[in-house]
Amino acid sequence: MARGTLSDVTRRGALRASDADRDATVDRLHRAATEGRIGSDELEQRVSVALKARTYAELDATVADLPSQPRKASRSRHPAVPVARWTVRSIRANPMLLLVLLPGVALTFALLVAVTLIWAVLVVVAMVLSHSGRGPWIGPGRRGRGYAARHYRGVPPPRRRPGGSWL
Repeated sequence: MARGTLSDVTRRGALRASDADRDATVDRLHRAATEGRIGSDELEQRVSVALKARTYAELDATVADLPSQPRKASRSRHPAVPVARWTVRSIRANPMLLLVLLPGVALTFALLVAVTLIWAVLVVVAMVLSHSGRGPWIGPGRRGRGYAARHYRGVPPPRRRPGGSWL
């Protein structure tokens, strides 16, 4: 059974085209314009003819001089490789990376956790001590001991005793 005989082609050409066929032809024309095969003026003319076409033969005439499949772009020298594949390939090529990489990652994680915990403990201790007034930070228990605090309340500054002592 021979495919694509002349009588089959003429029979298909006489059939009425659907809106989906017209849209597919218009899409093909737009791809051809994007590829630089036809200009913008020619694109407008061909789209107009394709939208008015009634049969497959009229539709095929608008794209007859265009290639059926656009050529695929040549592959680049370095195709994009996902990170996971790159990592697995690198480790398979250099198994010694595991001896350096895993302890390094574990040590970094442990140090980050330790620094975070130490910082959190120091913040909590500072908050507790400053609230009770027993720490080196100025809190409610530290007010009223110095000259500035007494002077602010209207208390005169202490007088100096003979002998040079402030006691």
